Amino acid sequence: MPPRRRDRRSRRDPSPSPSHTSGPRASSSSPRPRLAFFALPLLLLILAALHFTGHLSRSPPHPQAPRTTPISVYERGLVKREVSADEILAEHDRVSENRSLRHFPNPVLAYVTPWNSKGYDMAKLFSTKLTHVSPVWYDLKSDGNKLVLEGQHNYDAGWVSELQSNASLVVPRVVLEAFPGVVLLKKKPRDKTIDLIVGECRDKGYDGIVLESWSRWAAYGVLDDPKLRKMALQFVKQLGEALHSISSKLSTRNHLELIYVIPAPRMEGLNNQDFGPEDLLQLADSVDGFSLMTYDFSGPQNPGPSAPLKWIQYSLTTLLPAKGSASGGFSHMIFLGINFYGNDFLLSKGGAGSSITGRDFIHLLEKYRPSLQWDDKSSEHFFIYSDEVVRHAVFYPTLMSLSVRLDEAQDWGTGLSIWEIGQGLDYFFDVL
Repeated sequence: MPPRRRDRRSRRDPSPSPSHTSGPRASSSSPRPRLAFFALPLLLLILAALHFTGHLSRSPPHPQAPRTTPISVYERGLVKREVSADEILAEHDRVSENRSLRHFPNPVLAYVTPWNSKGYDMAKLFSTKLTHVSPVWYDLKSDGNKLVLEGQHNYDAGWVSELQSNASLVVPRVVLEAFPGVVLLKKKPRDKTIDLIVGECRDKGYDGIVLESWSRWAAYGVLDDPKLRKMALQFVKQLGEALHSISSKLSTRNHLELIYVIPAPRMEGLNNQDFGPEDLLQLADSVDGFSLMTYDFSGPQNPGPSAPLKWIQYSLTTLLPAKGSASGGFSHMIFLGINFYGNDFLLSKGGAGSSITGRDFIHLLEKYRPSLQWDDKSSEHFFIYSDEVVRHAVFYPTLMSLSVRLDEAQDWGTGLSIWEIGQGLDYFFDVL
């Protein structure tokens, strides 16, 4: 069954980005001076408090730190197929006290979202396991003839500095929302787009960026036109070269890095919307890595696993030479996508469902005490429960499903990209 293509942000983002929030406009026809007299000082106090805490653009910090234990999940015998709800409930918030020990030796890119503040804390707590951290902060949009980089309000200088002091590269994600006709066809706007991104990296002291544009270009039909597709690839190359021209003390490459987000190939064969091996070859000299979205395989209309192992293997086989092959040398550029979220599907006519975080998963285990089953075909755990008259199927990562995928990545010589670390269970970090 082919994977369903969906916007990566629309299902997993439980609330909109702060830059998109809006409220009702105040009426100017009926002023209320007495209310305004009391409301204005109160508003100023609230804004001052938010500014002082540095969390104006984010939800409150996650209050509870994980419990620690001298031994890892491997030594505790928790990485296994036969796992119970009671065991997960008892162990999920206990992590190894040795947070610097890495079980996965290759690069790890961790996404963090402003609407899930736990990710900010996890990035700091486990920074020695994360070579790259990508806060999901920026959108580059076209407003008429103007180009605007939105998201600067998300910047947290202290958080960025703390991560970099622990040798994690901070590479915020930039989604290229601007109309392709503006960015790709005209030299002046194209150069302006690159200048905005590079300038933000310079001003904020970032170590590069993660760029997402492929899905937008697919939606606009850019990838169906050979001429426009070539221009799109050329834009990515030009951006990469501009970033590479700026030195970086923290990066092992000694320059600012560009990581490009790419969709996982479909199982029925490549089409124009897919990113194929030829595209990878075109960008390999100008890009430092590719964040491969090997998740979101299933959806409400076809409930099932988030990332079947065979699909992951097919994706890697399509993009890279044979496993273990020394030729090509591109496997180290792939950040294999790993989901720290899951899905709760309704098994009823018409189908429905929603994404769930670790907190949601724990709540379901506490409420229904389900029996978890291991699916050999997908190498994922799932369980079934009934809510009144409706049956649900829940797919959420476990230590075993993660361990299998980390082994696969290590066999291929790829890194990992995790969407996103605020949605996982605490002890997931033990396998990294």
